[in-house]
Amino acid sequence: MNTVLDWDLVRGAVPATVTMAGLAAGAVLLFRRDRRWWTRTVPIVATACTVVTFVAWLIVDVLWKPFPDPVPRSVIAWIGVALGGAGLAIAWQPRRRWSLRGVGALAGVVVVLAAGANINAHFGHYPSLRAAFELPPANEVPFTSVGLATGTPLPRSPERALLEGWQPPATMPKNGVVTQVSIPAATSHFPVTRKAYLYLPPAYRTSPRPLLPVLVLLHGQPGGPRDWIDGGQIATMMDRFAAAHRGVAPVVVMPDATGDAFGNPLCLDSRLGRAETYLAGDVPGWVKATLQIDPDNRKWAVAGYSYGGTCALQLALRRPGTFPTFVDISGQDEPTLGSRAKTVADAFDGDENAFRRFTPIDLLAPRGYPGSAGVLSVGRSDSVFLPQQKRVFEAARRNGIAVTWRETPGSHNWQAWSAGLSDSLTWLAGRMGLVKQ
Repeated sequence: MNTVLDWDLVRGAVPATVTMAGLAAGAVLLFRRDRRWWTRTVPIVATACTVVTFVAWLIVDVLWKPFPDPVPRSVIAWIGVALGGAGLAIAWQPRRRWSLRGVGALAGVVVVLAAGANINAHFGHYPSLRAAFELPPANEVPFTSVGLATGTPLPRSPERALLEGWQPPATMPKNGVVTQVSIPAATSHFPVTRKAYLYLPPAYRTSPRPLLPVLVLLHGQPGGPRDWIDGGQIATMMDRFAAAHRGVAPVVVMPDATGDAFGNPLCLDSRLGRAETYLAGDVPGWVKATLQIDPDNRKWAVAGYSYGGTCALQLALRRPGTFPTFVDISGQDEPTLGSRAKTVADAFDGDENAFRRFTPIDLLAPRGYPGSAGVLSVGRSDSVFLPQQKRVFEAARRNGIAVTWRETPGSHNWQAWSAGLSDSLTWLAGRMGLVKQ
């Protein structure tokens, strides 16, 4: 049963109500009979907020470039609205009665909340208050309660799809669960700072259980392992898939792909850290040693969005034996720290040839990938990443890889990212041996 913590903050009544309240609060702040308020205070506040917003954009998107993708213009506009509301609330205070000062302060807070609600609605990052406050998901269980690699699994014929020989027991739970666990960087020594999340479908919670394939999901930058839980609603997505397939779905592993929220190790082994070895070595090794899953990597897949989509493609091309199946959602045509010159200098000591050994376009040129296949998906309104995905798709098709192109509603946000994975699940199920291809 949904509580206030689970109300939808992206669509529907809550964000609409907050936006309307913000408009009303803005009107309260603007309404003054004082002529100087309109001829002097409001223009000064508007000019100052415009300048601050522009300078912030200039620093983040032009000079610093901490993110691989630019800040959307609508988000920049809402940041300006938030600054404007705060500025007017401050200007409202002098020579006012205490009761009216409180009204002004409250109105400013409401305008800021409305701006924040619309920024969140654009990205879809926090679908609920539970996610915004990082409270445990309603279906989270302790890792100690999940079934580890013990007991004898159900036998399976390698020539048949898993569903062809699977009959769920009457005691099988209706839904899957999520849990957190630390996946050590035993070989890579990658500086992992956050726990991974796992999704275990209903079929995994039976005994004896079938040997399920593994889907590794990678987050964006900035971001973290929980993003697929909150913004991607992965448990709901997989529970829906499992309900249509007698409780069967992949075991989903969501590791820490960047080391911290703003880290950018480029998903490769370099002076920035051994991210590739961690994701393609330590993580699969831990999964096979700890969980009772199908150890055959031909049934495994890797997927991700934005930075994680680029990373998924890099891993599929550099480690095809580990990840022969991939879903690249809104990825780039090459890993970046903001520009090619900066990337080559900071990660490869200026060695352009070393850098090219990790770029998807260059990896697709000299060698074949027999047995590999993938999906490249992007939001049809994503003007920055759609052309890059198209270049990668054409290069993969020229290489001979069996690639599928998908365009989904949305831009560079969870609307497109979630749809990119959801629309690929049936294809993934065939590749991973759950259903007959």
